[in-house]
This record gives sequence, C-alpha cells and structure tokens, in this order.
Amino acid sequence: MDKLILPKKLNFGDKIAVISASWGGPGAYPYRYQVGKKRLESIFGLKVIETAHALSDPDWLYCNPEARAEDLMQAFLDPTIKGIFSSIGGDDSIRLLPYIDYEVIRQNPKIVLGYSDSTVMHFICLKAGLVSFYGTSVMTGFSENVKMHDYTMNSIKHNLFTTKVVGMMPKPLEGWTKEHLDWQVPSNQNVERKLHPTLDWEFIGCTEKIVQGRLLGGCVEVLQLINGTEIWPALDVWNGCILFLETSEEGMAPLYLKRFLRNLAAQGILFSIAGILFSKPGGVHVLSPQFKDYGRVILEVFDEYQIPKIPIVTNMDFGHSDPMWVMPYGCLAEINPVDQTVNLLESMVI
Repeated sequence: MDKLILPKKLNFGDKIAVISASWGGPGAYPYRYQVGKKRLESIFGLKVIETAHALSDPDWLYCNPEARAEDLMQAFLDPTIKGIFSSIGGDDSIRLLPYIDYEVIRQNPKIVLGYSDSTVMHFICLKAGLVSFYGTSVMTGFSENVKMHDYTMNSIKHNLFTTKVVGMMPKPLEGWTKEHLDWQVPSNQNVERKLHPTLDWEFIGCTEKIVQGRLLGGCVEVLQLINGTEIWPALDVWNGCILFLETSEEGMAPLYLKRFLRNLAAQGILFSIAGILFSKPGGVHVLSPQFKDYGRVILEVFDEYQIPKIPIVTNMDFGHSDPMWVMPYGCLAEINPVDQTVNLLESMVI
C-alpha cells in the first residue's frame, strides 16, 4: 500500500458535516439523529452541520444518488469543514461512484468516519490516497440509548482528536451488545440495551508469529458489492496488509463468509496478506456460541487453497456490535499472538 495522506486531527470547536451517503436515516427518525448531534456537540465540542440533503426524505435520497455524491464533494471542498461523519449506513452508496471527483478528495484531506455501507466511502478515499476511519455513525454509537458507551467514546477521542499513538487496542470492559430496540418507538431511546460480559478475543491460525501490516478492510457484504469496481484495490495494494472484516446486522451465515473468502483466495489476496482481524458477527440471531463457526470457515478456506497459516483474531469489537473501536485505514498494525494483543503503531492524523 502506498503512503496515504493524513488528515488533520479534530479540535474542540471544529466544524464537522454529517452526510447521508446511503439511507436517509435522519429523515426517517429525526429524534434519533438529534440525540447523536447533541452528543457530538456536548461531549466532543464539535460544531455540527448537515450536508444539503442529509436530512432529506429517505425515498427522495434513494432516487437521487447524484445529490448524495454532490453532498460529499461539497463537504470536501468547504475549507471550514474539518470532518465528514456518516449519519447511518444503508446498502447503495455504490451508486455514488459515477459522480465522484477523486482529485477533489485528494486535494482536500479531512477526517471521514463511518462503517457498514460507508465502506464504499472509505474505498473512495483510499483510491484518492486519503486515510479514513472505520468507526461508528451518528445514529448508532453517538446516539446509543441512554448514553454513549465509554469504549466507543474513548476510541473516537484517541483516534481523531490526538496525534498520540493508540498502541495496544483495549477490550470493552463494559461488555458488548447487539440487542435491537425498535427506533419506531421513541421511548426506547430511554431504555439501556442489555450488555453481555466481555468476550475474549480468540487468536487462531498461526499463533507463534508476530506480524505487522497496514489495515485494510470493512463490511463483508459491502466488500462484495465493490469487488471488481473502480475502487477495488489492485493486488499489490493488499500485499502485506492486515485485513479487517466484519458482517452486518443482516447476520451473514458462515457459509457466505466462506464463499467471499474463496473469492479473495482466487484473486490472490489471501496469499498476500499478513493477518486477519474479524469482529463479532452482526445479526441479533447470531448468538455467541456460533461465533466460533466464523473462525472455523476462515481456517477452512486457508486449508482449501493450501495457504500458509497467518495470525487471525476473532471476536473483536469494530463492527455491528456495540461498543466499537475505530479502525484507521492504512495504519500500521501488529498482531501479537504470543502476548495476545493487537496494536496500532501509528497515529493517522496530524
């Protein structure tokens, strides 16, 4: 992976823009969006504005991908905006690709934050040569019922607001949750979601070798969508990387993860990476006793293609479970199976 452009860190009083690059969640559930907006202002001291169409009706946004792309371009062009935060995910950010000006992004680096379908936005930034940040969105982690999780809050502060190196990634001592409380019932906002006890990360595959590589990955369902498009990286970009993967709230079964990984093996990608980080699987019906099945199918694909074992860590916390840690694209990371740690070795802001 070539060296990426680092954006400037956020500071108290900076202006950020919220974008709805996929689903129009703020238009569907404005109360939920306002909770996240107020916390960005009160906890992080940011001035929050919305892109021109961020609060638009979801049906209108669906019909107007060019307008969503224009929102993204204008947010990059505005020198007063220091960060671009995704309001929520969705499933059709890929429709923005015909309208993207990569040179605009390259010439105006700033922090971009989001996850799930925002994987598309991250790979747009990667093609433009810019670091971006796989992390929570305004209507999820920032709008968490009752209060933000400390783990999510600390991750935002450590990755976006300081140039200090994170070092060892912590585990969420407060526990984790995938409980769904219906947003159509506004009173649910005042009900804390049930937290399960902290789940140990599992180190599988090669458990004796310490590896380093640059972070590259995202949501598996979205990676499937962009595979073969203009933003899919060439094989040499993947070389030596640490691949981070997570699955969405749709609850992808292990079999479909296996089929996706077979594609990566057929492309040569699994032969070239240094390690894999896999988050807790998404989907409320995917229970913790089933989590081992996802690690098992990863190993099976390596066996099928006779790929030498690499360090793999499962049950991590950067996807469709909460709380979640921020994963900076292009950051030099280390998997240490001996000490059972994952370390972020660089700051990705200046």
